[in-house]
Amino acid sequence: MKVIIVGCGRVGQTLAEKLNGDGNDVTVIDLSAAKINEITGTCDVMGVIGNGATHTVQRDAGIGQADLFIAVTNSDELNLLCCVIAKKEGNCATIARLKNPEYSEIAPYLKEELGLAMVINPEYAAAEEIARVLRFPSAIKIEPFAKGKVELIKFRLQKDSEIADMSVKEVAMKYRCDVLICTIERDDEAYIANGDFVFREKDVVSIVATPKNANEFFKKIHYKGNSIKNAIVVGGGTITHYLCNVLERTGISLKIIEKDLKTCEELSTQWDKNVVIHGNASNKELLLEEGVGTTDAFVSLANLDEENILLSLFAKEAGCGKIITRIKRTDYGNVISRLDLDTIICPKSITADIILRFVRATRNAHGSNVETMYNIIEDKVEASEFIVKENSPIAGVPLSQLQFKDNVLVASILRGGTVIIPHGNDLLCAGDAVVIVTKHLGLQDVTDVLR
Repeated sequence: MKVIIVGCGRVGQTLAEKLNGDGNDVTVIDLSAAKINEITGTCDVMGVIGNGATHTVQRDAGIGQADLFIAVTNSDELNLLCCVIAKKEGNCATIARLKNPEYSEIAPYLKEELGLAMVINPEYAAAEEIARVLRFPSAIKIEPFAKGKVELIKFRLQKDSEIADMSVKEVAMKYRCDVLICTIERDDEAYIANGDFVFREKDVVSIVATPKNANEFFKKIHYKGNSIKNAIVVGGGTITHYLCNVLERTGISLKIIEKDLKTCEELSTQWDKNVVIHGNASNKELLLEEGVGTTDAFVSLANLDEENILLSLFAKEAGCGKIITRIKRTDYGNVISRLDLDTIICPKSITADIILRFVRATRNAHGSNVETMYNIIEDKVEASEFIVKENSPIAGVPLSQLQFKDNVLVASILRGGTVIIPHGNDLLCAGDAVVIVTKHLGLQDVTDVLR
């Protein structure tokens, strides 16, 4: 696909890198020559310097031949204008990033009236992910498949985990839960699970299961993770605004610490069920006074990554149960992964993944049958959902007889509303939704996993 991206900030750069790596023809537009030179110097993409909301610049970028136009500048209004002009100049799908909470309330109207393919709000998407983790605190990350009937749940083995030093096969035989262990992260290595793999403390493990079976599994392995009833949130910015909205009817109460008085007043007026404290969260005495050691969860959403990391580590040391840390930069991912943090939230990565899933679904109409795609382990392991087509060479053959490539795992099958955690004798049928976990990135068809 030919994709044009306007805006070379963090989201734009991440999108360009991932879409280019996925085999798309990418052109980026930005007013800054330095940003264009930086991204074209590291990726095999074209760059155009100029205002992406003008006819001339869009024509120079090849809008007439574009399949997809993405506007992710820092201005919501500019993004909308860019998309309107792109629709007039070319016959392509358009995606606009909108951050302002006022626009989020009318997003469906804007999408309909302006003919947008998607309106993406990174902060709202981040709030939704935080809410999912707060509802299921055992997890580091939760990704839904098969319209929510199956979930991929990532969690870290605790220090005293009873499955440490057990193999995958031993865990399956002892606990007999209908879950499939998919991947393990250890240090900088990623592994696709096999029966002989032996767990160690602090491994990050991902499983695929229905929500009910996942809960049963965590109970059987005595995973310590109490339900969350209250949380301390550092920072009263946009993500916090959305988080208050998403959690309004969940029974989870928030205590928000914000140093800007005007923001405090706005939050307390709009969300009177939550406690808003005017103060500086970097003051550890304030955190201790507000109960950081006894709260069920601690969510750090300050503007600086360094502050979020330090506050999260302090909350962990104080004895807080669940830690969620917002990180803007991903170039130090390997360093951050070694820290004793629970869940890392990166809005730009979430946004890129959502748009990548849209691109994959768009390709579906041109021969691919990818329905959903998630990066389980960044740039190492993907989970993709496919629909098995009529006359597919994998249909009607027992899984044990199919010649899969190395590092491929069939994680789940959805057939007529029934979830099947597959075994060797199971068959794939036309119309099945099948989830494949693999180290082979960028699959376009379920048959790509065969030798």
